[in-house]
Amino acid sequence: QVQLVESGGGLVQAGGSLRLSCAASGRTFSSYGIGWFRQAPGKERDFVAAITCNGVSTYYISSVKGRFTISRDNAKNTVYLHMNSLKPEDTAVYYCTAKNISGGSYYSRAMYGYWGQGTQVTVSS
Repeated sequence: QVQLVESGGGLVQAGGSLRLSCAASGRTFSSYGIGWFRQAPGKERDFVAAITCNGVSTYYISSVKGRFTISRDNAKNTVYLHMNSLKPEDTAVYYCTAKNISGGSYYSRAMYGYWGQGTQVTVSS
């Protein structure tokens, strides 16, 4: 089992940057793929990005490719989401999650079993 805590959210102007962090507890952190999802008011919780347990492969939705970068430091039990060129449509609560289902798609919410409490990102126009 793993516990996840997000931080780094806040209010930023369009075009600005933020770095979200996801700190994990548990000795098996390095065995989990980690994803970031986001949920805007009145909308579904949607996939944003993910990284495999060894950091070799990453996945992004098309709308954030070239603007967001996911990375991890297994020595620090932390995953990061670097967000650049932020847009008002990026406004949402961002959740960090651990993939506890072997195989399957990193894009599918059903593959993830452990979730953080979320951090708010607000981008003003």
